[in-house]
Amino acid sequence: MNVVLIVPTGIGAEIGGHSGDANPVAKLIGKCCDKLITHPNVVNGSDINEMPENTLYVEGSVLDRFLRGEIFLKEVFYNKILLVVNKPINNDTINAVNAARVTIGANIKIIELNTTLEMTGFYKNGKADGKVNGFIELVEQIKDYDFDALAIHSNIKVERETKLNYLKNGGVNPWGGIEAITSKLIADKIDRPVAHSPFIDWAKGDDLKDFNEVVDPRMSAEMVSICYLHCVLKGLHRAPIIDYNKGLSVDDIDFLITPINCVGEPHIACIDADIKIIAVKENKTVLNDKMPDSFIVVDNYIEAAGLLMAYKAGVACHSVRRPLCPPAIG
Repeated sequence: MNVVLIVPTGIGAEIGGHSGDANPVAKLIGKCCDKLITHPNVVNGSDINEMPENTLYVEGSVLDRFLRGEIFLKEVFYNKILLVVNKPINNDTINAVNAARVTIGANIKIIELNTTLEMTGFYKNGKADGKVNGFIELVEQIKDYDFDALAIHSNIKVERETKLNYLKNGGVNPWGGIEAITSKLIADKIDRPVAHSPFIDWAKGDDLKDFNEVVDPRMSAEMVSICYLHCVLKGLHRAPIIDYNKGLSVDDIDFLITPINCVGEPHIACIDADIKIIAVKENKTVLNDKMPDSFIVVDNYIEAAGLLMAYKAGVACHSVRRPLCPPAIG
């Protein structure tokens, strides 16, 4: 059984909308299936990434292409990771890369960008959005490098009051939207795995260096991290590469698991491919999309896991419920 688990970025998901807070969900669902296909937002928690061993870490737009049947996902032993950073490279970045080399066994090369990658995050219609400059120059600069996956480590400009309000009161993560936008723009051009490091440690000199408070536990990974890079390096280390001829295909997928009232490109692709979709009530977002009747609605991820295990065991769900229904006669 192969399952796709998504928590779309920048829509304020109760679970998975902050900083790596869907890692326990990924670990649970990963135990219920052979392959768990998910995207960076689900498991990226700054310097923390607890994705299970059977996870395929796939950038969101590549995941959409996969579910539309346009590409295959080919598993690898490990990737050559190219890490691009704005000038100058700082010691925290070098230490994070070396830590990944000696603990993960990662193969990583760092280069400085000739043109600064400028990313700005803000809200639009209640969702996280943003703008980016310098990504075309980035793509041009790296075209002759030998690498399998691209990691990007750059700061994201967000207004001080927006940051403070999020850290104090919660809501939609203001960094997430532009990360997804930037990753998609670059992944579309290089046709390789891409992930963006959440952000450089703002506690070392920018406008929130005086912030020192206990935050919502779902944001706590941000507070204890130094470089915010390790989650990306761990994810990309064995991220599947894009293949047009062979590998895991959309025909191999059995279920998509999603937050409630959330309908977008991956959902439509799964409907077209006749893949069962499980929607989780407990994981609300700022969206309130009308869901097709074909969605299987469950209360929480525990119930979603039970549903997967029932299918895997070959047990019809109604057979373990009482009263037993539907009736055998009539």
